Amino acid sequence: MPITAPLRVASVPSDHPYVRHLAPVGGDDAVLRLPDPPVPGAPAGQWWPSPVLEPAWLREHAGELDVVHVHFGFEHRTAAQLRELVAVLRELRLPLVLTLHDLQNPHLSDQSAHDAALDVLVPAAAACLTLTPGAAAETARRWGVTPTVVAHPHVVPLERMGAVRRRGRVVGLHAKPRAGNDPAAVRGELAGAVAATGGRLAPELDRRLTDEELWDHLAALDVLVLAYRRSTHSGFVEACHDLGTTVVAPRVGYLAEQHAVVPYDLDVPGSLTDALLKAYETPVTAADPAQRTAQRAALATVHRELYRAVAA
Repeated sequence: MPITAPLRVASVPSDHPYVRHLAPVGGDDAVLRLPDPPVPGAPAGQWWPSPVLEPAWLREHAGELDVVHVHFGFEHRTAAQLRELVAVLRELRLPLVLTLHDLQNPHLSDQSAHDAALDVLVPAAAACLTLTPGAAAETARRWGVTPTVVAHPHVVPLERMGAVRRRGRVVGLHAKPRAGNDPAAVRGELAGAVAATGGRLAPELDRRLTDEELWDHLAALDVLVLAYRRSTHSGFVEACHDLGTTVVAPRVGYLAEQHAVVPYDLDVPGSLTDALLKAYETPVTAADPAQRTAQRAALATVHRELYRAVAA
């Protein structure tokens, strides 16, 4: 029978720019993305870790949702716990949709637990998505599952896009500490390269910036240098695309398939300097808000039809 009521989707998480921007501007009457359930004892607005991944929560709320869509936030669950989750979803006849943002977890040094989690979730999902053809091909090689490829929606608010950029030589380094980020490996060469090429090195990104402060910081840069040792995709690549900031990034993951980046080799002396010189000459413009709006509408259609298919 055709599905006429709004499909109720429990996203993990729900309050995240990626998830919010899967709906068209103005919303979608056909899909209701449920808010993140409150975490007992946590401050208001904190969703982590999501109760949606708890079998007891699912049994209590099964009648209030039609689809569970996992994006991030399952690293606190063991493979055994995820197998229990999958069994409960099957018992309750709730389909699992999985978007593979991270084939490697950039927050972990040891990938064995993340690999084990994906070994459970990928084969169990009624539908898988990912953001780039390369990630889809890797998923097919590892699990025999070929995900649907969907573009990453915008990160920065639409009203902040479309600005005319002047090409300059203000360079920033993404130095937020996490296991897969190694800014110490590039600081020395970066400082020398910026000075030698007539550039200016901006203050490093502060972990405590609000979103608006972060957009201001990135918009003031001409070049953002990433120092990832492992990454599959990157929200920073998307934000810089939105704002018209050139990204210089190591040859890891599938960042270059998201948008054009200037690549370099993290442990090869001189590679970053060469990339920085190329970045100064790379023409770049901020994203077109009309194109990003149209992209959101297209993404909403893909997700709406996928939810209908798995719910049926």
